[in-house]
Amino acid sequence: MKRSGSADLPLHYGYVPQWLYERMSKLGLAVFEVILADYGKNEIIRRMSDPFWFQSLGAVMGMDWHSSGVTTSVMGALKRAINPNSKELGIYIAGGKGKFSKETPNELLKIADLTGLNGTELVKASKLSAKVDNTAIQDGYQLYTHNFILNDEGSWTVVQQGMSGKDKTARRYHWHSENLKSFVDEPHSGICGKNQGIILDLTAKSAVENRKGIIEISHEPPEKIMKEVSLILPAHHDVQASDVNLKRLGAILSMTREMQPENFEDLLLLKGVGPRTMQSLALVSEVIHGAPSRFQDPARFSFAHGGKDGHPFPVPTKIYDETLDILRTGIEKSKLGNSDKMQAIKKLHEINVKLEENFTPDFDIQEVIEEERNNSWRFGGKTVFGDAKPPGNRKPDGGIQLSLF
Repeated sequence: MKRSGSADLPLHYGYVPQWLYERMSKLGLAVFEVILADYGKNEIIRRMSDPFWFQSLGAVMGMDWHSSGVTTSVMGALKRAINPNSKELGIYIAGGKGKFSKETPNELLKIADLTGLNGTELVKASKLSAKVDNTAIQDGYQLYTHNFILNDEGSWTVVQQGMSGKDKTARRYHWHSENLKSFVDEPHSGICGKNQGIILDLTAKSAVENRKGIIEISHEPPEKIMKEVSLILPAHHDVQASDVNLKRLGAILSMTREMQPENFEDLLLLKGVGPRTMQSLALVSEVIHGAPSRFQDPARFSFAHGGKDGHPFPVPTKIYDETLDILRTGIEKSKLGNSDKMQAIKKLHEINVKLEENFTPDFDIQEVIEEERNNSWRFGGKTVFGDAKPPGNRKPDGGIQLSLF
């Protein structure tokens, strides 16, 4: 087991409205079901241990693409959707934010009883991963959320987050149950984030004498150190061209807006789906089927369903629901032996990757965002501030004009 990555995020306050939270749960369940069917239980664990993929999943769900709230909201929505279906899926989620994190050991022991896994070892892994990131690494972040995701084959990942009141940022830590024999002998290849001066790192080799008597666990030598993945997101809330791979986004926009499904023999089953829904489906398909290297710009995935605060645009609930309906229908048909629709959605991603090869971006991302905002009211656009209005009723800066009634 090793720490597989970390993410530094601007600290955001606020809440997730119920209309979005319910949709997040449904989309998260659908994404998990397709990944499980196509790639297996261990792939779910691997994906969740990747900070870039996790952030992209949050963005495609309609969360603010870069905020600290992605961690707690995504994990809360997933736990709500996955656990009632755990026996069928073979995936379980324990822990949560604040007081719910303290329930992790009891939850893991119950899961162990159901699956036959070693509950004592699971609890130990949970406690030690938290201890390392909260105590052995004193980098100015105090943990306030701890999530333990596992499958019934024994693979697991930890997703936990700490807060720094000093600079108003949060740091998310990911752990993965692979390639590490020790929790305390250099489990990280690096600790990434803003330089805040000297830190105490009790996991360093030079601290071996200090460690003795502090944490009494195995000091076996670790596996070959692998580079830890680090995601450091900017403070600005809006989506800017520098946040997005314009070639990849441009290829999706070109394919879904200019080339209709009837032009693609492989996508005939998606005929009749509007270009805006195709745009969302293409990005959801990438989250499901994309290679790890494709998630280096999580902001791009906010062009599927916008963001709850209106960045880059309000959440188009009608598009969100149509995307969910297409996915659910495809999943149910796949369970009955007809996987044509799910194959068409997968093909959507494959065609887009091929189009990217010779695509040269020549568009203004702000014009795309403005177009989305202008059309948002047509698609049931919503934010935490209210419903999207037609262009004439919007504020000049792109904000949402609120109505009191």
